[in-house]
Amino acid sequence: MINHSSTSVDSSSSLLVPILIPTMSTLSDDIHNPKTAHVALFPNAGMGHLVPFLRFAALLLRRNDCRVTLITINPTVSLAESRLTSQFLSAFPQVTHLQLHLLPMDPATVNSNDPFWLRFEAVRRSAHLLRPLLSSTSSPVSALVHDVTLVTPLIPIAQSLSLPSYVLFSSSARMLSFISYYPTLASGLEPSNSESNPFEDGLLRIPGISPISKSSIPSLLLDTNTLFAQILMEDSPNLSRLNGILVNSFEGLEKESVEAVNVGKVSKALPPLFTVGPFPPFEFEKTEWSTPTVWLDQQPDGSVVYACFGSRTTLPRNQMREVGEGLVKSGYRFIWVVKDMIVDKEDDNELSEVLGLDLIEKIKGKGLVVKQWVNQGEILGHRAIGGFMSHCGWNSIVEAAAHGVKILAWPLHGDQGINAEVVRASGLGVWVESWGLGCGEIKSDEIGERVREFMGSELLRRRAEEILDMASQAGGVGGSQQKSFDKLIQEWHIKKTTKE
Repeated sequence: MINHSSTSVDSSSSLLVPILIPTMSTLSDDIHNPKTAHVALFPNAGMGHLVPFLRFAALLLRRNDCRVTLITINPTVSLAESRLTSQFLSAFPQVTHLQLHLLPMDPATVNSNDPFWLRFEAVRRSAHLLRPLLSSTSSPVSALVHDVTLVTPLIPIAQSLSLPSYVLFSSSARMLSFISYYPTLASGLEPSNSESNPFEDGLLRIPGISPISKSSIPSLLLDTNTLFAQILMEDSPNLSRLNGILVNSFEGLEKESVEAVNVGKVSKALPPLFTVGPFPPFEFEKTEWSTPTVWLDQQPDGSVVYACFGSRTTLPRNQMREVGEGLVKSGYRFIWVVKDMIVDKEDDNELSEVLGLDLIEKIKGKGLVVKQWVNQGEILGHRAIGGFMSHCGWNSIVEAAAHGVKILAWPLHGDQGINAEVVRASGLGVWVESWGLGCGEIKSDEIGERVREFMGSELLRRRAEEILDMASQAGGVGGSQQKSFDKLIQEWHIKKTTKE
């Protein structure tokens, strides 16, 4: 079954968090309430960075002691970012929205051709424009929470305004440990340090956490001349100047890394770590995103594989067709989200061109292929989903954990290899390391066999249910998420009253 357009959503099957829209009198009262903290949120480009900020904002807004200002980048890289921001602002009219208009930048001056990394650098070069925006709010801002890719340019701005600054980290606590250690690794990679080998037996050993495989580290960070590496080398030493780091995680998923960071094993210079996860999906996310629940409603419990490789990850077409053939050969029903271009504005090729007519015929009656945005949280929460073939973007991992869905890991770039190690270590899923960063083409026979083994694993299913229970406890009343929010709000309120 091939789906090119939106599919209606049965709201009765939704597991999304509902939204309470305040009245205008409530909005006015919140602005002037001395017990209301006022936090400014500033995400960077890309859905993987935007989504956790909007969910974090929605969680703050469920409370009656916090006001939110959202600062977004203009223009956005993708249509999905624009649409989701608009949906969020419509759902939460009490949010103050400010736009940072980027200065022109010559791409030739940046050592990257990735549209998202180019945007990261453009934001860094325009960051000084944030100061007047923060100064223009109707009530004083009491804290700034921003993306990890903006640490160095934003700390001086926050300090000039006497604002505490925090990072909402868009990846795992394990990846945070790696980033904090990166300058040490980079030093060992320098040609002038040829006698040093930071990878003993192919492993990177960071104090306090289990070794990280060299193959899990993106090649962009094994070359210290890349833009990604240069940003980390500049920003990592400045993490110590933050007031705190917020991570969308919980101990049940990342006990080792969370404890290692909190007790200073990874680095004694890191600020306090707040485990504010798991972030649930919210109702505002489903307005534009199509969720094929009508098709899922017709499938048996736990019978469907959900295959999706993220918002900015594309597979070569040959590999994409091997994935499709493999899913068919597995014998399991499947939902497969196909992405042909990095930026959605350019992704206008028909499925018949991307997959080929032969594969489309084979899929009929066996699966649903979608070439558009879907509401992933609602798909993962559906009773019919039995497993998730994932690129291991961190948002996807936490969503799967929070719904008790096991993961077949297939990391492709960036932090995904290190995140896949979290999946494997926690028992939430499996990772065959030949499926990963920089590996060759994986053939359909192997994919089909692996999917059959994965979907048939009762051990993985039970472990995913255990992690679901721990996620529910962390996000429930009195859980680690509530405790972290209470502490943050208290810190921000103290800052607000001090400024006033």
